[in-house]
Amino acid sequence: MQTRIQGTTMPVLDVQLDPNESVFSESGELSWMTSSIQMTTHTQMGGGGGLFGVLKRVAGGGSLFMTEYRAYQYPGEVSFATKVPGHIVPVQVGHGVDYMVHRHGFLCATDGVTIGVGFQQSLGAGIFGGDGFLLQKLSGQGTAWLELSGELIMKQLAPGEVLRVHPGHVGAFHTTVAFQITMVPGLKNAIFGGDGLFLAVLQGPGTVWLQTLPISRLAHQIGEYLPHGERRAVGPAVGGGLLGGIVGSILSGDQ
Repeated sequence: MQTRIQGTTMPVLDVQLDPNESVFSESGELSWMTSSIQMTTHTQMGGGGGLFGVLKRVAGGGSLFMTEYRAYQYPGEVSFATKVPGHIVPVQVGHGVDYMVHRHGFLCATDGVTIGVGFQQSLGAGIFGGDGFLLQKLSGQGTAWLELSGELIMKQLAPGEVLRVHPGHVGAFHTTVAFQITMVPGLKNAIFGGDGLFLAVLQGPGTVWLQTLPISRLAHQIGEYLPHGERRAVGPAVGGGLLGGIVGSILSGDQ
């Protein structure tokens, strides 16, 4: 298997597969492929834990179906492009190294990688689009590719070192990093600070990948230019609806 990442602002991952090699992704991630690649859609692949793992993944906001792309008699190529401006990041999973990834961050992986829910916290109606905050866990053995939006910032946290982050900027981190969601300290900060009600607290040791363009913030900015009726449809998806319009505007972009 050979891979290359092409492009800058909207990169694409090209995966060159030899006969009987494969990769999988969530349904709908394919960009293009050669005629020698065969697609097979599963519910179990990458779920971990059989049917229970699949149901847990779906309950956490993941896809019910995974699609395998395999080269059979002849070599072939399959490609996956990013959905928003950002970066594609390859990571090696296994040998005690697992990853937590934000809910939209998994692009594809080799067939030894499993994907499931690693962290899920319900924060009330209207927050994070009503879905709570979700991180997917990548484990098993193999290579995975992550899609992180905007520019990419890496932080190496020493043991005990703490980093507090707007939740939407959390792209991925090693599972050795302790993680929790906390309230912004101080009522005035929460209501008038404009940074949302919650912060993600990460404590080392381990590596953290931060993304500068949370998808929900991009949606919020685009929503400002939509006609009035369509703007209302976008609003709840990025955090409005709690304690009226004031807190709704504070929460916009917290996913």
